[in-house]
Amino acid sequence: MPEGTPVATSPTSRSTAGDAVPAGPKAVAKESTAGLLFGIGAYVLWGMLPLYFYILMPAGAVEIVANRVVWSLLFCALLITVTRSWGVLAVALRDRRVFGSLALAAFLIAINWLTYTYGVTTGQAVETSLGYFINPLVSVLLGVLVLKERLRPLQWTAVGVGFVAVGVLTYSYGKLPWIALTLAFSFGLYGFVKNRVGSRVDAITSLSVETMVLAPLAAVAMVVLAASGSSTLTSQGAGHFWLLLASGVITAVPLLFFGASARRLPMTTIGLLQYFAPVLQFLVALLMFREAMTAERWIGFGVVWLALLLLTVDMLRTTRRNSLARKAALRQAA
Repeated sequence: MPEGTPVATSPTSRSTAGDAVPAGPKAVAKESTAGLLFGIGAYVLWGMLPLYFYILMPAGAVEIVANRVVWSLLFCALLITVTRSWGVLAVALRDRRVFGSLALAAFLIAINWLTYTYGVTTGQAVETSLGYFINPLVSVLLGVLVLKERLRPLQWTAVGVGFVAVGVLTYSYGKLPWIALTLAFSFGLYGFVKNRVGSRVDAITSLSVETMVLAPLAAVAMVVLAASGSSTLTSQGAGHFWLLLASGVITAVPLLFFGASARRLPMTTIGLLQYFAPVLQFLVALLMFREAMTAERWIGFGVVWLALLLLTVDMLRTTRRNSLARKAALRQAA
């Protein structure tokens, strides 16, 4: 899933020195189109991730995540070498605040990856999609609890509706939907931690540090699985072997697409694009994995979607209000 949080910027063109320079209308339109395509590409790839985990079976969640970490680290090392960014990585590693934040983010994303992979490989992909539908509501809730933010009335309504949805889904599942809640809170906290780092590290440097932190644990897991005869890396044929190795590319490519999109699109557009991934995950689970959806679950998901609709309406209204306020301020300044 999405690894990182969007940083909204205005479309600009780049000079050869790497400094932003004003862009004309055509350049802005071109950048926005490219940003939209990159964003859709990232979220479509994340949305189709359950299919990748499905074809990796009989590999379990621990083996898949361990391979994903190890091969992602090697792929990141290749990218850093090609882009000559070892100096940037060294700076991030020396900065205690940055490294500490990214180390915490690494353990949060490991929880997220393990839970997500476990859900998909045990026939609970519908619930994993629910986790990412709930995630925006959790982010709003974290803003209140951690950052002491004041919510607007429509946001409070959306959060309240979200609590009702969790109650309905708990009833329909016969238990608390812990997979969905773990995914939502782990990724919400991950996003919060990454926001604290801000723009001090780019996407590849961030992923590199996070995988460096997790790589020793992942390597130990791979050795233990191999020693116990539970590893599938070399026992399921060449195709399976190369598919597991490809996890590094499959992890990094959508992240690169997302970074390219976030640099070109406003936060509002990124916020709307994020629904692509859980919608696709939901459709994959329903149409391809043939997972069951009872009437009670449909009601629960419907309540979640209502909460997201309220959040989206609030976001669009606030963006429009802020835009009008900025234009009025510019007119007065002129």
